[in-house]
Amino acid sequence: MSSRSRSRARASASARSTMITDEQIGDLVSKLQALLPEARLRTNDRVPSAKVLQETCSYIRSLHREVDDLSDRLTDLLAAADVSTAQAAVIRSLLM
Repeated sequence: MSSRSRSRARASASARSTMITDEQIGDLVSKLQALLPEARLRTNDRVPSAKVLQETCSYIRSLHREVDDLSDRLTDLLAAADVSTAQAAVIRSLLM
């Protein structure tokens, strides 16, 4: 066997060992589905993987918006708080 053939054989074996099976993908999608708060996706019916992935993306986007909103509200609260108050100092120290 030439070195080129051995190299290809090793690369092929390595690729097979790192490939994810359809069953593993199904398990991962099921675990992802369980994390989503959407009640309509929690049925015992089989939900298409694409739908679970779309809902996951939407949920992550909504979480990003919520974090941004909470960050803005906290910034406003800290700006309105007296710099010398103990509460403002504690909040600032926690954020650092």
